[in-house]
Amino acid sequence: MKQILKILIGAAWIDGVVQPEERQYLRRIAKDYQLEEDSEIKPLLSELKAVTPEECYQWLQDYLGENPTQEDYQELLEKTSGLIYSDGDVDIREVKLIEKLQLLDPANEPKSTVFDKLLRKIQKFYQQAVEHQT
Repeated sequence: MKQILKILIGAAWIDGVVQPEERQYLRRIAKDYQLEEDSEIKPLLSELKAVTPEECYQWLQDYLGENPTQEDYQELLEKTSGLIYSDGDVDIREVKLIEKLQLLDPANEPKSTVFDKLLRKIQKFYQQAVEHQT
């Protein structure tokens, strides 16, 4: 949940300003998950340091990784959407964040992709073994 909260804080900063409604939403999530005193979260919640869009997108990528579960993805999408719509004003940068998140939906990935990745790894392993033999 800590990673999700960091992404949410980054999403709140994505338009350059944390709105009061977004602030309340973030504080509620932090309290619900007992993260308001976490050494990494507390400075971010206090808004002492702005979060850049690049940091937000990096946290998003780190959280979802190469093979996100549908549950992880769904929880992140729901909480991010809740934050973005909390102030009733959706900035274009927030729309782009949601679009990026939708592109990372594991349900969109063709099922053969996992098989293809495995096959490539086996091929690479086989090539290394053959090269080692010669």
